[in-house]
Amino acid sequence: MLAPDRPPVAHPARLILTLSLAATVGLGIGRFAYALVLPDMREDLGWSYSAAGFMNTINAVGYLVGALFASRLIQRVGWAAAIRGGTLACLAALATCALTGNFIALSLARLVLGLGAAAGFVAGGALAATIAQSRPERANFLLSLFYAGPGIGILSSGLIAPFTLQHFGPGSWWIVWWALTLLSAVMTVPLFLVRIESGARFSEGSHAAFAVVPVLIYLASYFLFGAGYIAYMTFMIAYVRDGGGGAAAQAAFWGLIGMSAFVTPWVWRGVLALDRGGLATTIILGTNAIGAGLPMLGHSTAWLATSALVFGVAFFAVVGSTTAFVRFNYPPEVWPRAIAAMTISFGVGQTLGPIVVGAITDALGSLSYALNVSAALLALGAILAAFQGRLAR
Repeated sequence: MLAPDRPPVAHPARLILTLSLAATVGLGIGRFAYALVLPDMREDLGWSYSAAGFMNTINAVGYLVGALFASRLIQRVGWAAAIRGGTLACLAALATCALTGNFIALSLARLVLGLGAAAGFVAGGALAATIAQSRPERANFLLSLFYAGPGIGILSSGLIAPFTLQHFGPGSWWIVWWALTLLSAVMTVPLFLVRIESGARFSEGSHAAFAVVPVLIYLASYFLFGAGYIAYMTFMIAYVRDGGGGAAAQAAFWGLIGMSAFVTPWVWRGVLALDRGGLATTIILGTNAIGAGLPMLGHSTAWLATSALVFGVAFFAVVGSTTAFVRFNYPPEVWPRAIAAMTISFGVGQTLGPIVVGAITDALGSLSYALNVSAALLALGAILAAFQGRLAR
């Protein structure tokens, strides 16, 4: 983990918004837009649901590896190179997705997308936090600007992909990837126009002891969140489409999830301030589970829209709840190792989730089971977090 010496100066909101474009490209488009083209790719390329889920599994592997080595990368090449290089890697991988239908080549592209997204997100997020600290009275607001990046990517890709597929017809998934590559290229330009220099240097995180056993149940909860959320985000558009939802329905559904990112900080501000062990995570993750489970009650537009809103408004806040848990329960010198443990647990969950849920769907023959499993995993995660008490400091 990273420990900045001193913050940068000048135009913090503008700089953080620019940095958020790395998350927009790497996560909002690079990771999550795959769900929008998955149904057409699966039909055109003859994939099983397991194969389709593997594409998000390999992406999650890349992200986990990239996140674990991000600190060393930034130390070696610096802020600007890590953020810009990671985003350019995502751009190249997106273009590769448009160029080939070969399963191995696409898998490698998804892997590189994960690696690049991690470099851009970790470096950009750490620098954004440093910038936010230069304006203590506005720090929470400024930092929330960066974490809105994935929501921007989800919203924008949701407005492009379904209508592109509708216009060009079956088998046009590669055209969608070109459109998303072009959109990402436009969003990458500001990263090269703004000066990404902070003067901040980073030292390797503290080697203070971190005990796994006292928070084992919380780590299990976060693992289940990783597995459950990514299953919903991978297969939900296919579920909407299978139920007769056209381009407008798919765009609206995906757009509602993306727009939820912009209200998350206000909705959960009071909950995130709770210093009650895993209670905040239980409340937010429980809400996430309810959102994932709502489609089981009906396939109507109202149910799907409610599912998207409830899921989205909680989805973007779960990570914040784990950060708050670490901040409340550990001294600052232990934060790096505690957050690293959370990252690993979450990363393993979102690595296994898509391919396991895809295999279940193949075996049982309906996407409804994928959503059932997703909601169940999230609900179980919420229940486990409720048993996590405060730690003695």
